[in-house]
Amino acid sequence: MIKPYNTSSTKKEEIGEMFDKIAPKYDFLNKILSMNIDRIWRKKVRRLLSKKGHHNNILDIATGTGDLAIELSKLSSKRIVGLDLSANMLEIAKQKVLKLNLDSRIIFTQGDAENMRFADSEFDTITVAFGVRNFENIYKGLSEIYRVLMPTGNLVILELTQPKNLLVYKLYCLYFQRILPRIGKFYSKDYAAYKYLPASVKNFSTKIDFVETLKKIGFTKISCYNLSMGIATIYFCEKF
Repeated sequence: MIKPYNTSSTKKEEIGEMFDKIAPKYDFLNKILSMNIDRIWRKKVRRLLSKKGHHNNILDIATGTGDLAIELSKLSSKRIVGLDLSANMLEIAKQKVLKLNLDSRIIFTQGDAENMRFADSEFDTITVAFGVRNFENIYKGLSEIYRVLMPTGNLVILELTQPKNLLVYKLYCLYFQRILPRIGKFYSKDYAAYKYLPASVKNFSTKIDFVETLKKIGFTKISCYNLSMGIATIYFCEKF
């Protein structure tokens, strides 16, 4: 199991600690490291959902500093709940929605995606951006998502993946494994956190295996959308 700090703590505990540490520089570093491409990816998630009817009650898991939740507010949903392990990330998210006057529609709560306090079938839409590979037990986390999602509801997962094109893959590896950790260390002072990022992507399931896992849990009508030459993928599926 890949963990940020490789201590005796659980992966879940280390992930929470890591994001609490890097929270103050997280948004700033995201803009530098992704060159703002992640904003385009989140817009793609919102546009895909906009073609699939109404989304009145949305749960955004691994919400971080709330960027996807804020993007999804453009869907005119009545309620958006952002869930995350990190209290420090959520505090930044709360300040963002206050400035945008969205605090009546977007609420944030600290919690564990693998053991959620929500009722069965509580949400008609669930999103996870860059969070599934951080689950301690992916099968358990996805099963919990299935439980709290309404029948015929949509699950949309945005996750970093490894490109198949050889040239793109080599450039990707150079950037992710050598350059990104050094930039992350310089600004956040946490080298382990930004070394964990490429390692977690490398060890994440292949697209085929991940789709099979989703099917085993019960999700259907699964579509995959490659983004930026395969650097990221959107998995769009429905609860059976």
